[in-house]
Amino acid sequence: MGNVAKDCKALIENKCKEKGWQILEIAIQPDHVHLLVETFPTTPASEVVKECKGVTSHELRIKYPILRKLPSMWTRSYFAATAGNVSTETLQGYIEAQKGL
Repeated sequence: MGNVAKDCKALIENKCKEKGWQILEIAIQPDHVHLLVETFPTTPASEVVKECKGVTSHELRIKYPILRKLPSMWTRSYFAATAGNVSTETLQGYIEAQKGL
């Protein structure tokens, strides 16, 4: 994992801790992030995405000026799902497998 990925992971971990969200699994890829996070029932997935994308875009562009050349750090799109019918272990295994890509 490169420095940008390590810093991205640390920023997401800090933001989740600040918000009281528990990261169960995280996988940072060159072009996307897999994040399994336990939040409060009143917290919409869109807030998690907004907070994580916002802090990483802002802070990484400050630390790595080369990233300022990108038109955008993140796209507007994301996929979010609840884990009601799938075990946490299954989701963690899927995300762990993505690290090997």
